[in-house]
Amino acid sequence: MTDPIWLTAMRKYIGVAEIKGAHHNPTIIERIDWADGKKDGKQLQGIKDDELPWCASFLSGVLEENGIVSARSAWARSYLNWGQKLGGPAVGAIVVFERGPQSGHVAIVAGRDARGNIVCIGANQSDMVKASPFATGRVLGYRWPPGYALPKKIGMDTLPLVNSDGKVSGNEA
Repeated sequence: MTDPIWLTAMRKYIGVAEIKGAHHNPTIIERIDWADGKKDGKQLQGIKDDELPWCASFLSGVLEENGIVSARSAWARSYLNWGQKLGGPAVGAIVVFERGPQSGHVAIVAGRDARGNIVCIGANQSDMVKASPFATGRVLGYRWPPGYALPKKIGMDTLPLVNSDGKVSGNEA
């Protein structure tokens, strides 16, 4: 099975991490700029550092640099109204997680682990881009990029089994 282009693109950034203090990781800032529209001379979000929540901005930047119109938002839950709704997980699905009553986290589905967690590659997961397991009870929704054919296989049992330490990401993501 071939991964969707946006998942392949996100995988390339695994290991990119925040730089604590006054300096900021230029790779993160460049993706945020793509999402911002700054590449077109505009700045929508005003994010200039890598220490604010950046999961949605980074994902938006990765989508945009691959020719996919993103939610263009720094708010993870904005992805609940973006693209095409899926009835369950699929490799490459954009998944939105609950993180408190108003906040959220957004990442890309990569598989499942032996403990029944969904494994996602996302930004700002422990302050870096990485694959992390998440409890399925935190899922608010699954989305698919607009204009792309919906996946043929949907559901936890259709996801590939991937290695995981089983320690689900908490509210830090």
